[in-house]
Amino acid sequence: MPEHRTLCPYCGVGCGLLVEVRDGAVTRVKGDPAHPANFGDVCAKAVHLPPVLRTADRLRYPMLRARRDAPLARAPWELALRHAGDRLREIVAAHGPDAVAFYASGQLTTEEYYVASKLAKGFLGTNNFDTNSRLCMASAAAGYARSLGADGPPAAYADFERADCFFLIGTNTADCHPIAFKRIRRRKLAAPAEVTVLVADPRWTETADLADLHLPLRPGSDVALLNAMLHVLWREDLLDRRFLAARTSGWEALRAVIARYPPERAASLTGLSPEIIVAAARSFGRARAALTLWAMGLNQSHAGTDKNTAVLNLHLATGQIGRPGAGPFSLTGQPNAMGGRETGGLAHLLPGYRAVADPAARAAVERHWGLPAGAISPRPGRSALEIFEGLAAGEVRAVWIMATNPAASMPDLDLVEKALRQADLVVVQDAYHPTETTRFADVLLPAAQWPEKDGVMTNSERRLTYLPKLVEPPGEALPDAEIVVRLARELGWKDAFPYEGAAEIFDEFAALTAGTPCDYAGASHERLRDEGPLQWPVPAPDHPGTARLYADGRFPTATGRARLVPVEHNEPVEPPDAAFPLTLTTGRVRDHWHTLTRTGKAPALAARTPEPVLEVNLHDARRAGLQDGDFAEITSRRGKAIAQCRVSAAIREGTCFLPFHWGRQAGFYKSANNLTLGARDPISQQPELKACAVRLRRLPEGGA
Repeated sequence: MPEHRTLCPYCGVGCGLLVEVRDGAVTRVKGDPAHPANFGDVCAKAVHLPPVLRTADRLRYPMLRARRDAPLARAPWELALRHAGDRLREIVAAHGPDAVAFYASGQLTTEEYYVASKLAKGFLGTNNFDTNSRLCMASAAAGYARSLGADGPPAAYADFERADCFFLIGTNTADCHPIAFKRIRRRKLAAPAEVTVLVADPRWTETADLADLHLPLRPGSDVALLNAMLHVLWREDLLDRRFLAARTSGWEALRAVIARYPPERAASLTGLSPEIIVAAARSFGRARAALTLWAMGLNQSHAGTDKNTAVLNLHLATGQIGRPGAGPFSLTGQPNAMGGRETGGLAHLLPGYRAVADPAARAAVERHWGLPAGAISPRPGRSALEIFEGLAAGEVRAVWIMATNPAASMPDLDLVEKALRQADLVVVQDAYHPTETTRFADVLLPAAQWPEKDGVMTNSERRLTYLPKLVEPPGEALPDAEIVVRLARELGWKDAFPYEGAAEIFDEFAALTAGTPCDYAGASHERLRDEGPLQWPVPAPDHPGTARLYADGRFPTATGRARLVPVEHNEPVEPPDAAFPLTLTTGRVRDHWHTLTRTGKAPALAARTPEPVLEVNLHDARRAGLQDGDFAEITSRRGKAIAQCRVSAAIREGTCFLPFHWGRQAGFYKSANNLTLGARDPISQQPELKACAVRLRRLPEGGA
């Protein structure tokens, strides 16, 4: 059968796929050897995509609820959109545009993100447009912008083959980004004496198993470790003094802070020995090319921006940025989380990494969209959790949710469910029904998914890949972009949304990025189809793309210098105490993706990992009367969960781990987010999903 090139719809590695289609259905998926993100490697989630596309719970037709206590009933598209449009108009007229909010997803294509953001921010007049990337990468975006002047990972996957020191912190790369991990492992095994791998993680995982040095630090103590490593490098004269003087500002203020983090003090904060901190620092500082990789373990914290900043300080002080094999490289969790940031898909952003609060940025976007001056609100909108808090308080009246399942993925699910019940209008676009979120919908709209639509996505290394439409969506399902365009026309803005396809949307957006840090004015659907993936910035049609940012040592700040920003250790918001003696951390497992709406329907994946499992240290288990295989009740200040225990020494004492994929639909007490809290970073507004205080109780066999 002929094979079609496309992109994997799972994590931010952005693997190229070859897909066979027979009789209008995807029959086989394998890795694309020509794609520079994976060179033919592929993980199990991608291999098992075919059975999740045509399932019994695919949403095929629009549905409406006549009143809140009535069942959803099938409706024609025209009626569903007219009803949604009328309700939006009524709410805006009565309460103003900020009574409306949109909540989207890194599963959307760049074109879908762009038109939805344009509708909300430019025409409805609300900046309440945020996405589940706020739960994922907001702290990385804020950290890059604060230190380097703009968002965007500076490094590339090609650096995996050139680095001689890998520092993995806050990432279980083997499970969460398996193809990236395979490249790291190949590099290590090819030159074991030359390449050092450092892994900072409270758990011993497959990732840690590759490490020369495993640092099982206490959850939340990352800044103490990073500051102490920088202290050692300063004390032992392993900094790049020339780079510091010529390319950065703020060293004296930073030096005053790191002077207070000798390894001995950091040891008391992190639970590590002073010797292992010194060894890690020396490995990093003596490396020819050091590459730091991180993900949710740093980002999902009330101090997530500071943790990212501490990583960036380490790289800037050692000159490990902008050259082959080196750089601070955040790993995005979703296939188009980067594209969402580029299109202005966060409540404080406009397209092209422009800030809502910047008058010149607003004016540029208003001109591009044909809006009168002052049409775009200067106030940043509500971030993800603020949207749901606003709904619960009655300050937000309507929410439009696209390609995401917040009633499973958000912290403090009782608040989220209350918010959706309180809303005057809940519209949900999804490919599946029911989910934890669709059951609250007043209007339910069937969305096409991969590979039933075309568009572009950006992976973790800033690489744009074109995804062709390969099969027809089931029933009356439509691409998210077409749904948004139809809504915009229903609301009276036909001339501003004239698009006949995704290529036209892409061209309009690409032109708007010209001259910005994420410039891809030189890209188009046609070029990406013909030439293959490109890394931005790609400012002209003959530009080859950019593998690494800041190779010239200049940064997009007012001075052209990167900023060294002093940051301090900050304990988790909810430290353990006598009533709740353990810290729970959450995360992914290899076989599943987000809230199981896809992977939960793949028979092989569901059979291999059918239930959540609680990882508990053997000493903590002994104190709770637990043995391996027992069922435990996990209780926090917000709720309870139940899971079978895996008892071992593979997780540090005082810490337990529970995967977050299972929502309440799978079983009310299977949800880790019954337990998590909504405290968040003051800069990035990212919730602290990685640390909350819990206690454990052994459940007798067969009951509570």
